[in-house]
Amino acid sequence: MSIKQDDTHLPLYSPKNPDPTRPTTTATLEPDLKPRKTMRIVDLTVHIPTGKKPLTSTSNKDALPRPRWKTLEFKIYYLIAVIVIPIMVWIPIAASSRELPNYRHYEHRLTRGWLFGREFDNSDHQYRSFRGNLLYLVLASVGYLFAKFIRSIFQRDKTQGYLPAIPFNVVFSLLMIVALHGVNSLKILTILTANYFIAKKCKGSKLGPLLTWVFNGAVLFANELSHGYRFGAVSASLAHLDHAFQGIYPRWYIIFNITMLRLISFNMDFYWASNQIERVPGADVATMNDKQRTDLPHPQITYSYMNYLAYVLYPPLYIAGPIMTFNDFMWQHRRPIVVELQSTLRYLIRFLISFLTMEFILHFMYVVAIKDENAWQGFTPGQISLIGFWNLIIVWLKLLIPWRFFRLWAMMDGILAPENMVRCMANNYSTMGFWRSWHRSYNLWIIRYIYIPLGGSKNVILNTLLVFSFVALWHDLTFRLLAWGWLISLFIIPELLATYLLPKSKFGIQPWYRHVCAIGGVLNILMMMAANLIGFVIGTNGIKFFVSQLFGTFEGLRFLVFACAILFVGVQLMFEYREEEMRNGIYRRC
Repeated sequence: MSIKQDDTHLPLYSPKNPDPTRPTTTATLEPDLKPRKTMRIVDLTVHIPTGKKPLTSTSNKDALPRPRWKTLEFKIYYLIAVIVIPIMVWIPIAASSRELPNYRHYEHRLTRGWLFGREFDNSDHQYRSFRGNLLYLVLASVGYLFAKFIRSIFQRDKTQGYLPAIPFNVVFSLLMIVALHGVNSLKILTILTANYFIAKKCKGSKLGPLLTWVFNGAVLFANELSHGYRFGAVSASLAHLDHAFQGIYPRWYIIFNITMLRLISFNMDFYWASNQIERVPGADVATMNDKQRTDLPHPQITYSYMNYLAYVLYPPLYIAGPIMTFNDFMWQHRRPIVVELQSTLRYLIRFLISFLTMEFILHFMYVVAIKDENAWQGFTPGQISLIGFWNLIIVWLKLLIPWRFFRLWAMMDGILAPENMVRCMANNYSTMGFWRSWHRSYNLWIIRYIYIPLGGSKNVILNTLLVFSFVALWHDLTFRLLAWGWLISLFIIPELLATYLLPKSKFGIQPWYRHVCAIGGVLNILMMMAANLIGFVIGTNGIKFFVSQLFGTFEGLRFLVFACAILFVGVQLMFEYREEEMRNGIYRRC
């Protein structure tokens, strides 16, 4: 989650369409999608639309320090990394040995694997669900893309972009949700229609945003408390539907949280379009970037029920996202983005590498099963800490892999959704930057529809608390995640204070500044790991045992000091990697 937006600070409005009658036939190519002939170290990080500053002027070049990659200081860092990283990998592998007495406590959670005769840790239910259905998802995506290709052959008018594909998308989407949720698709369509009715009836009235949030918040709580509600609870005459076809995935309310974000996006974008307030003066629809596609509204006729259904139920992104705004989705249909085949293939390779990395980890490290069974007995503080660390890596990968699969599917369909995971979980030292790169599309959604309307950076601490409370409750109505949200809000404050007291503009040229910042980065990493272990791994009770082992024993304190020294080296490498990005004209805010 990010808590700052550079150039937007106005509440509850969006820009006026500069010229709705302008032709929409010219396709554009995103700069970050243009194939590159040579590979750079900074290309290891996935490309996102980003502010780029040319490094042609002398002042810009002088503002960046000279590369430190070949200095003695960094050669020492490389030596430490070469020694420590294999140890960090080996410790959880050794802790997963069947020879240890703990093994019998979690053995029942392991299944037969396919690598080197090893067993496989299939404990995580979210990843197990995705992995078990991956073949069906691949077949569904191939079928969808093939049918779309056949339809495009018979499209006579080639000047309307992807707009003629909207009816096809709607038909396919309706068939898809019936297959997924069976008779429960009636509940989904009822909610969608009610939300659309609110938008159209309220139009530009301020009552529209209020009713939109109240309605969707009520649906969110009702879904959680009643587990999707039974037809019989609504009316006795509908009770027979509870025994009708329930679909492949009857628990529709589990993934409806993502759908809810699209409902709010449509209503708010329509509200702003109805008010026709300018926010991006002089924008040219022929050269729009991703931010302008989000901000620039469409003619009123574009906000139709057909387009609404096509957006909310868009097959590649329906199950898990990434999240697109309605404005962006429709602009990409009116003015398609050219996605080069080479870029798509590179992204496919990224997905496959991520998937195989997860397979290797789960075949050699049974850290999820150990965590689920609390099988910590006999482990040293170092082993316990690295089991927690690799659990966080697995959380990152189990989210990254589905998001990249669905984004790849959309790319193959010609739609460019935001990248959700920009950096590796272990390549973050800033609390602020971490939440800008983790579930990035959700971060962008939060900024546009919650943070800025609440006043943005004018009330940064209060708004951050409200935002993370919403994020926690949106994920799950549990105290564990609410505690996570409050901790994140609390842990952002030290970074804000440090940035205020030691601004780079004043002290950046001092030789000690980088090292002081690295110490702050180490503290940030420790706080972020603690918060995420509570929220997504071991909960509030588990963290008590974790802390007692680290701070309650001499061995734990000794390991903590050693870990902080290693993290200091890691943060220095992260700093230099970002400096290298800026030398190449890449300015990511994470």
